[in-house]
Amino acid sequence: MIRSVKVRYIFSKIEINLIINFILLFATIQCSKNDLSASNFEELERVQEENQNNTEKKVFNFEKISCTEGFANEYPCKDYDLLSWIPLSFFGSESANDNWGWTDSNSKREFVLQGLNDGLAFLDITDPQKVILIGKLLSATDPSDWRDVKIYNNYAFVVSEASSHGLQVFNLNRLLDSDEFKIFNEDHIANDFGNAHNIAINISTGFAYILGSALYERGPVFYDISFPEQPILRGGFSGTSYIHDAQIITYEGEDQNYLGREILLGSNSDGGETNQLIILDVTEKTNPQIISTISYSYGGYTHQGWIDENHRYFYLGDELDELRYGNKTRIITFDLKDLNNPKMHFVYEGKTDAIDHNLYIKSNKLYLSNYTAGLRELNIENIENQEIIEEAFFDTHPENDDSSFEGVWNSYPFFESGVLAVSDINRGLFLIKRK
Repeated sequence: MIRSVKVRYIFSKIEINLIINFILLFATIQCSKNDLSASNFEELERVQEENQNNTEKKVFNFEKISCTEGFANEYPCKDYDLLSWIPLSFFGSESANDNWGWTDSNSKREFVLQGLNDGLAFLDITDPQKVILIGKLLSATDPSDWRDVKIYNNYAFVVSEASSHGLQVFNLNRLLDSDEFKIFNEDHIANDFGNAHNIAINISTGFAYILGSALYERGPVFYDISFPEQPILRGGFSGTSYIHDAQIITYEGEDQNYLGREILLGSNSDGGETNQLIILDVTEKTNPQIISTISYSYGGYTHQGWIDENHRYFYLGDELDELRYGNKTRIITFDLKDLNNPKMHFVYEGKTDAIDHNLYIKSNKLYLSNYTAGLRELNIENIENQEIIEEAFFDTHPENDDSSFEGVWNSYPFFESGVLAVSDINRGLFLIKRK
């Protein structure tokens, strides 16, 4: 999600007013997708509030709701059932943001790490109808609407836009023996960079990449996390200013010149005319090199993207194009067969006005967190022939599909069980599963 203008980047007053006016306009003309009734969940709210007062163990029981005739209760859906919904009040928080997942390799228990305005919550979702809130790691400093978490070697690494937050490191094995709700302390904090917007990790090399901090002119900062409780700053890159988000891979694609190299695929924007994908070789941490960059038409704010499992096509989301240009949800696809010469391949346009946020790829499916349009599942198996097909969805924001910053922030699709953990900014955590 885009940070506030004051601390992230400078828009002109005209641009700010345009964005505000767009949001106000859509708010006034919106039509309801469905007549909503909160009564369906009043009993659920009462039960979870009682659980909030239970200091020994916080268990959230939920009866599965099937997607029937296009709805799971009041939530529009297609081929996704609702396994559980954990509202924000159960966490004792005001808003949700990013999330990630962890599976214990021995017990195969599945856990959601849920980002919140005041910290990070840990939930055992092994039984999605009986979710256990194990505890919370509070924000290192102040609350913030922006928090990001990734995992390496059974450790969680957490950054936030909160002032002087640093990098929190938490040993996830501590969750396995916890019998009651706890407020946890981190195992380590690295304070080299203050606050940051994002973190990415290449688990094959043991390096974390801090994104959007004050270091290296807000470019990526490289941390050696091979010993998780002793992260070491190894360098950074300042050649293209702010990089909002990135995916870092050990390259296994078709370009033989970079086979086995550590490649950073960065979403680079100055908040104005510069909106591009930047490709860096970060194998040598003291001497990172630009391989290439590629921009695209109608750029609003280059936000985030993900490469397919063959390391051929990169799928990019822009967070402001819907607001600035009035287009539908848009995903830009680049062909990276030749890393020195990336090419625009295909632009997918969705069915709604909703803004695209984070997206991930598992096998031949793309999972898009689409703000007010919820979670959308897209089939990308025929991308070579410029075809992307929406196959399923679950909409956690039934009020509308407007171009506004409400609804789904992030969705984690990598659990072996097939459960998807969907983080809704205003409603909390949804656990859904394909029929």
